[in-house]
Amino acid sequence: MNPAARRVQRIYLTLLLGNTLAASFIWGINTIFLLDAGLTNFEAFAANAFFTAGMVIFEIPTGVVADTIGRKVSYVLGTITLSVTTALYWLLWLWHAPFVWWAIVSILLGLGFTFFSGAVDAWLVDALAFTGFTGSLEAVFGRGLVVTGIAMFTGSVLGGVVAQATNLGVPFLIRAGILVVMLVFAAFVMKDLGFKPDKSMGPIKATRNVLNMSIEHGLKKRSVRYVILAAPFASGVGIYAFYALQPYLLQLYGDKTAYSIAGLAAAILSLSQVGGGLLASRVRRLFARRTSTIIGASIASVVALVVLGVTSMFWLAVVFLVIWGFVFAVSGPIQQSYINDMIPSKQRATVLSFESLFGSLGGVFIQPALGRAADVWGYGTSFVIGGAIQLVGIPFLFASRRQHDPADTNIAREEAAPAAPEVAEP
Repeated sequence: MNPAARRVQRIYLTLLLGNTLAASFIWGINTIFLLDAGLTNFEAFAANAFFTAGMVIFEIPTGVVADTIGRKVSYVLGTITLSVTTALYWLLWLWHAPFVWWAIVSILLGLGFTFFSGAVDAWLVDALAFTGFTGSLEAVFGRGLVVTGIAMFTGSVLGGVVAQATNLGVPFLIRAGILVVMLVFAAFVMKDLGFKPDKSMGPIKATRNVLNMSIEHGLKKRSVRYVILAAPFASGVGIYAFYALQPYLLQLYGDKTAYSIAGLAAAILSLSQVGGGLLASRVRRLFARRTSTIIGASIASVVALVVLGVTSMFWLAVVFLVIWGFVFAVSGPIQQSYINDMIPSKQRATVLSFESLFGSLGGVFIQPALGRAADVWGYGTSFVIGGAIQLVGIPFLFASRRQHDPADTNIAREEAAPAAPEVAEP
């Protein structure tokens, strides 16, 4: 890796570090926070569903920002939106606001995250190509997973400890503060290398064009289409399970006020993520195809969810929580590289955002449904139902595999790139 590519990677990893640290301060206690504000399980996961609905609504328009104005602008707008809406969440908790206000602010939170989705990964891939990097994308995404895992562990543990030492609202204020710091960092160091924004079209025409390009390079290309169609099942169940594990672990532990134990779920997943990120490129070399790892991880995830749902032993649940997090962490960088290698550079952020849109769409319907199942039958049963729902998406992955796309067997990035320019070290 040449100095210019190394600098790009450092900026990318710093962005991931700050974003994940900010987000993870509330990951360990978010569901408990919502329940403490007076919401039921159904309302709490419905609020999360409105968040994912916001991602569905704004995914294409914010994709226009990333592809026609710039990835940096998209990232900066995301940090501003998230810092403001996080502060509003704290106020809603303070006031025990009616559910309708939680729904509105959750939609705006979704808007904030759509500015990030696709844009940061697209920025990285284009900038690396511009600097002459021809190595393995799995290795770079794997390092990113390690960094986010460390940040997630730190933030989730500290968030739980801070909540227990103060109250459930303080981690949200810390999150808003970190986002402001990341805004300043990105404003000074993030540059759109290897990508020239297209400002020739107006917003309406640009939105229509982005949608057309999403269909052309996403749904019309079979190998990409089936990955996109599998996303709602894995993402919808994954989002629900992540947040439902907080009160579920407290229930198995026997103390509903042990917020540090609630943070344990996110902390365990972060450590699993570190391990998965370190091993992703090595695991990739064990299989001729990327889809073999992705499909195997999906099946293992279903098994882990079912065991989590039927066990009544706290420490056994912890073991399978580790397994659930690890298999996703291993497959994550591989799936990222697989879909990136199937998308042309100019439409990369667009199609990645489109995939994220479909994943969010699954969360809109699956989260409140499983939340209602938790109200009626308990968290354990909802995990078993979630495993069955995730199973529905696996045939789509097999369908993508049957297309024999060159990206399925690509190990090192073969895309031609211009010579690396001289870029000063930060």
